Amino acid sequence: MRGLLQRLGWIGLIALALGLLAYGFEQVGLKPVSLLEAGLLAMTPLALAAVGECVNEKAGVVNIGLEGILLITAVAGVWVAEQFGSGIAGLVGGMVIGALLGLVLGLLAVYGRADQIIAGMGLNLFALGFTPYLLMSLWALPGIHIFPRELMVPRWITPIGQISPVTLVAVLLAILAHILLHHTVLGFRIRAVGERPEAVDVAGVRVDRLRLFTSVLGGALCGLGGAFMPLAWFGGVVKEISAGRGFIALACVVFAGLEPLLALAAAFLFGLTGGIAHAVAVTPGVKERIPFYFVNMLPYITTLLVVTLVIGRRRFPRTIGRPYARE
Repeated sequence: MRGLLQRLGWIGLIALALGLLAYGFEQVGLKPVSLLEAGLLAMTPLALAAVGECVNEKAGVVNIGLEGILLITAVAGVWVAEQFGSGIAGLVGGMVIGALLGLVLGLLAVYGRADQIIAGMGLNLFALGFTPYLLMSLWALPGIHIFPRELMVPRWITPIGQISPVTLVAVLLAILAHILLHHTVLGFRIRAVGERPEAVDVAGVRVDRLRLFTSVLGGALCGLGGAFMPLAWFGGVVKEISAGRGFIALACVVFAGLEPLLALAAAFLFGLTGGIAHAVAVTPGVKERIPFYFVNMLPYITTLLVVTLVIGRRRFPRTIGRPYARE
């Protein structure tokens, strides 16, 4: 309880600082509604990737290849959307590709007993080279592809501005993940696999299958976040579309201590800083007065500060990152 209150306190302090910053931007012509819209959009891929990784790491499996999954599924989602003529189909395609990538990493970690950190970094490096290749092979363009506006997932008009339905799905998934981990038998088994896999094994639960399941689930949610970026946010895909968001999602996981609801809150804070940068860049009269490149550093500066403050103070599962060998 004390740790939870401390985390909520940090979230409150950061939210207060961002609120003061938003007030300052309002004085120069930047509307709070536009900040909130941009912040929620920026939050969505972070929240999806972070929530999936929270569940995955609860089972003792680490996937630091989120950046690579976001990159590949962003391109794959757009291609699927164009083939089926539907942005929703593209989101589903991103989830499927993400699940397959999560499956590959899960197989390497569970059955291949590979070093999970190296495997994740390998995926990130692979994606850096594979994404430009995909852009060239699919659309004969080396770095950017703009698709028809009809494929964009429509946003809902609300009293607080335009909200993507995928954003609401991300919030719902965070709530469901919390319920899964703390109020279901399956969640109890997932947490037990991360702490005492040998005890779970003796009880007759297949440790390998459960860890494989969480790896696939985490990959699918990250894949949904990857497809969301071009299809429900940017309206196009570039080879650097993830822009470090996979690593920021990992920072959300560390800050949250593997708790999905706290990861959602952290994603909103990080997303709000990114939303401020995006809003500054597209708002006439503001982008000329505020240095865009300075504001664009906010998400990364916030990430460094948060990780520096909380690293070493979080308790993770006892067997996280270590393969289980059945005796």
